[in-house]
Amino acid sequence: QVQLVESGGGLVQAGGSLRLSCVASGSIFSINAMGWYRQAPGKQRELVARITSAGSTNYADSVKGRFTISRDNAKNTVYLQMNSLKPEDTAVYYCNADLYSHYRGLYWGQGTQVTVSS
Repeated sequence: QVQLVESGGGLVQAGGSLRLSCVASGSIFSINAMGWYRQAPGKQRELVARITSAGSTNYADSVKGRFTISRDNAKNTVYLQMNSLKPEDTAVYYCNADLYSHYRGLYWGQGTQVTVSS
């Protein structure tokens, strides 16, 4: 059984920072890409940032220059450093991982709430 558990969400004022973490655990043989998505009320889930096993990254245009994704392969952990937060960043943030367990699959965490007040 594979689990992804996010942490680090919370309430922050505009201009502030938060760091999200997501740990993958269970019967994992290897992890390919890991990513962060977010979903605001009434909106579709959207990609925020993604990082491959080799460290290549891509970001949504709306967060470029403010957010940084990184990962620790030894700990099966992906991070999202969020700086200069804006009210429009308010959403539930989900991590996912494309990984090999007993079979290859895309796994999701349960989400962590990020609220940015103006």
